Amino acid sequence: MSEAPFDPSFSVTEVSRPDAPSGPATGSRSTDAQRAFTATDSPCVAICSTLFDEICRGCGRTAMEVSNWVFMTDEEKQAVWTRIRAQGYPRRP
Repeated sequence: MSEAPFDPSFSVTEVSRPDAPSGPATGSRSTDAQRAFTATDSPCVAICSTLFDEICRGCGRTAMEVSNWVFMTDEEKQAVWTRIRAQGYPRRP
């Protein structure tokens, strides 16, 4: 099998997906970091501990909620967010 010839004019920005956001990446770490803090879907704070517990000590979700988070509806996620905030989660360092 032969490799495709190298094309120095090729740019990753030329590749697009139907579900990809339009426009180029910001290239600004501060802008990307700000967006990361304002548009979070998951309550995960990367302090995962469900060892001998049913509830994660970092985010307050059950092991089942953590494992099924990507499959949950927005309404189910909102119910979890409401419960864990009332319980004092997520606990950020």
